Amino acid sequence: MTKLAYINYFASPYADARDQYQVESAEVIEKPLWWQEKGLSYTATGYGKKIPTRYMVSYKGKFRRVYCAIYSNNGTMYIGNLSQGLIVSIN
Repeated sequence: MTKLAYINYFASPYADARDQYQVESAEVIEKPLWWQEKGLSYTATGYGKKIPTRYMVSYKGKFRRVYCAIYSNNGTMYIGNLSQGLIVSIN
């Protein structure tokens, strides 16, 4: 079964935070890093701003690594820089 990701981003760099969001679907592949295959964690606590995940999504013709900003029990997956606003949800 093929997984799909949905990338949410602002339609315009001048958009207000409450409007003009666009959603784009993208292909997902699982490509774990060596330490993920061994069951290890990226940080000792498991928390951080740019934790690499095992997923890569196709965006603008290239597969890009999905990162997770995770603190407490809540995480946000994204590609690029978190400030770019390319938020990813994987189904």
